[in-house]
Order: sequence, then structure tokens, then C-alpha cells
Amino acid sequence: MKKLVVILGPTAVGKTKVSIEIAKHYNFEIINGDSVAIYKKLDIGSAKPTKEEMDGVKHYLIDIKEPSENYSVYDFQLDARKIIDNSNDIKLISGGTGLYISSVIYNYEFLASERKYTDEDKYESYTNEELYNLLLSKDPNLDQTKIHPNNRKRVIRAIEVIDETNKSIHSFNKKNERIYDCYIIYLNMDRAKLYERINKRVDMMIDMGLEDEVKSLYNLGIKPKAIGYQEFIPYFQGKSSLDEVVEKIKLNTRHLAKRQETWFKHQMDTHFYNVDPDNLDEVINNIINDLDRWL
Repeated sequence: MKKLVVILGPTAVGKTKVSIEIAKHYNFEIINGDSVAIYKKLDIGSAKPTKEEMDGVKHYLIDIKEPSENYSVYDFQLDARKIIDNSNDIKLISGGTGLYISSVIYNYEFLASERKYTDEDKYESYTNEELYNLLLSKDPNLDQTKIHPNNRKRVIRAIEVIDETNKSIHSFNKKNERIYDCYIIYLNMDRAKLYERINKRVDMMIDMGLEDEVKSLYNLGIKPKAIGYQEFIPYFQGKSSLDEVVEKIKLNTRHLAKRQETWFKHQMDTHFYNVDPDNLDEVINNIINDLDRWL
């Protein structure tokens, strides 16, 4: 069974720095595990690592698709496994998209067809509450702890699956066995400190030109659903101010971090490392010491 190092954690916790330092120490290559960083031109809003931040470490599955192209969790599973299986070296996968990463390391079997992205336009007029109520009307026995009402992509996908198969979204199976020998690292941070980092990072993104990045996509008719992009649409339509956009991005990012924490803590067997903004080097050394024993 091939070995795989996995670095998880909520957005803004420091995964990029930790993963690159670990990769440099062991001469690992990194597989991106963030669903937004897969797309070209979505750079600032996805907090995609820059060439300088990569520091010579080879990264996979970044900038592999145009923003107008479709890419599903099934596509990610195939691509990531191909990279891992076709190499004799240990790979490191790092990111915050739980379902993507879980689909790679566990024995997921996809029984429903690939996502129909046209359905996102079909339900554009629905509020989040209306869309979620539609799902519940189609799947009254849905485990409501698994899908958040504000996660529109997930709700729409659940509706797609039940319309196609007359089965729940869980019509794809997640078996408990791993197909790789994984050392799974979860970076945990005090919530108040994490939220402070999130707020500062959003401000930094604005200073780096996030508005121009989103506007260039909007002018091409591309409206990414990802946090950091979707919030600008009312602003471009004259329905909100820039300050309101910034606060909405911060709020949605904090909510995302909370959902990520819940996912990783309940869906994966992980090794926890408590991170403080001032002790990243200490955390990296602790991880290296533990990996030395595991490897």
C-alpha cells in the first residue's frame, strides 16, 4: 500500500506554509486539495500559492482548468489517484475541500453520473431556504447534518442525484477502508485567532486586487460560486457597497472554516496539531519528528 501524507485544516490556518516546508524537508511533491485552485484566473480569491511561495516544490492540480470548464469530485479522484499511483515517490496532498480529499484516500464508489452544471442556472431564482426545502420535499429522510442549507452546490447536487436515481445524495458509497497508507495531519487553531487571520487575509486580498480579478471574470460572463467571488455580484449590479462585499466575504469564509472543522473532525481519523500564528516553526518540527517515526 502506497504511503500518502495529508495536511488538512480550515481556511487560513497555515496549510500552505506547513505543507511546503514539509515537502521541502522530505523532497515530497504536493497535490492541491482545494477545489477552487484547480481553475486558472482564480488566484487571489482562492489564496492559491504563488510561485515564490511554492519555493521550487512541484505542485499538481493547480491551474488545470479554465474558469468556464466543469470539474467534479469524480474528476479529482481520477486525476489525484493517477498522480499517486504512477509515482514511486511519496506524495503530499494538502487542501481544505474535504470531499475531494476523502474521495481519493478512501474507497469511494460513484454510482450517480457526473454533475450537471446547467442545474445551477435552473435554480438561480431560488433562495437558499427555498432550494433546501425543495431538497427535503424530494428526500424527506435526508441526514440534515450532512448538508448545510447555505451550501448551494451541495444542495443542487443532492437534488440532481435524487432526480436521476431516486436515491439520496448518499447513492455513492464511502467505504471505511483507505486505499493508501495515510498519515493525516489536521492543523487546529483557536477559533478567535483563526477568525482574526481570516479577516486580515480578506483585507489583504482586497489590497492585492481581488475586485479586479472578479470583475475580469464577470465581464466574460463567468460568475464563480466560490467564496470571494460570488459576493461581488450584487456590488457589480449596484445593489451593495464594496464594504458590504468585504464583510460578506469575511462572514462566509468564517462559516466555511467552521464547516471544514466539523467535516475533518468527524469524517477522518487525523493527528491533531494545535497551531498558533507565532509557533508554525515549532509545529512543523513536531510534524517532522512524528513523520520520521511513521516513515
